[in-house]
Amino acid sequence: MIKVEGLTRTYGAFTAVDDVSFECRPGTVTGFLGPNGAGKTTTMRIMVGLTPATRGEVTIGGLHYGDIPNPGRHVGVLLDASAQHAGRTGREVLTLGALAMGLPSSRVDEMLALVSLDEREAKRRVRNYSLGMRQRLGIAHALLGDPSVLILDEPANGLDPAGIRWMRGLLKGYAERGGTVLLSSHLLHEVEIIADEMILIGRGRIVARGDRKSLMAGAGKSATFVTALDNEALATGLKEKGLAVSGAGEGLRVEAEPVEVGRVAAERAIVLTDLRAADGGLEDLFLSLTADTQRETTTEGAPA
Repeated sequence: MIKVEGLTRTYGAFTAVDDVSFECRPGTVTGFLGPNGAGKTTTMRIMVGLTPATRGEVTIGGLHYGDIPNPGRHVGVLLDASAQHAGRTGREVLTLGALAMGLPSSRVDEMLALVSLDEREAKRRVRNYSLGMRQRLGIAHALLGDPSVLILDEPANGLDPAGIRWMRGLLKGYAERGGTVLLSSHLLHEVEIIADEMILIGRGRIVARGDRKSLMAGAGKSATFVTALDNEALATGLKEKGLAVSGAGEGLRVEAEPVEVGRVAAERAIVLTDLRAADGGLEDLFLSLTADTQRETTTEGAPA
């Protein structure tokens, strides 16, 4: 378990992390989400002893990271895939890690196979790796000691679609075996797919937390796109239930959860050809909660 209590980090007059508290439980993936510069990386650096806290503390399994014996066997960390020694080969990076943790050399082969780095790639210098390959090597190093906790900062950066899908399955399976995963990202959609809980941070403060359903319920925002063989009959039934309905392409947009829309269709024996949550619901919530931290504003008269 990761426990963060009242964590604050200041740099002079600037507060990078402001009284942050949360827990990550075993058997779950926790998404740590926020715009660039929101305080995600600083929080994770404090977790693993790379940056001291101004106030508050972080414990992992009840201990501060610096007090954990042979921490690599208990906590797997990936904060910057590009920070690996550029002159070493991928195999050398993992071999040195195995030696430091007291692991057999066979563990290196297991991890290379796990992250799909073949023998030819393992013999290449890290300076010649793509960012995606460095991410795979970093994940292999984080998992090398078979830890119970993973702390990963933007691990999807540089991965192609197949690599992102692979990473999702890897982390989900890790949590299902009882591991604790803290995964930071500014890519809301990628984390939303695998996270059991999401923590949204902006300007160093937590602005929302919970699973997707509770976040949307708390915001009072949910919408569904639906298409039926008889859209008019469906729209009538939905309006009779007091739901707001509007046209959307070949179908309807309904201000309700998909299950509510499906229930009305079933009651009236209306055949549906499409039923899905409207895109952007959680993304819109995220952007609204962190609006004052977004950089994507255009000054009048300035080139876009």
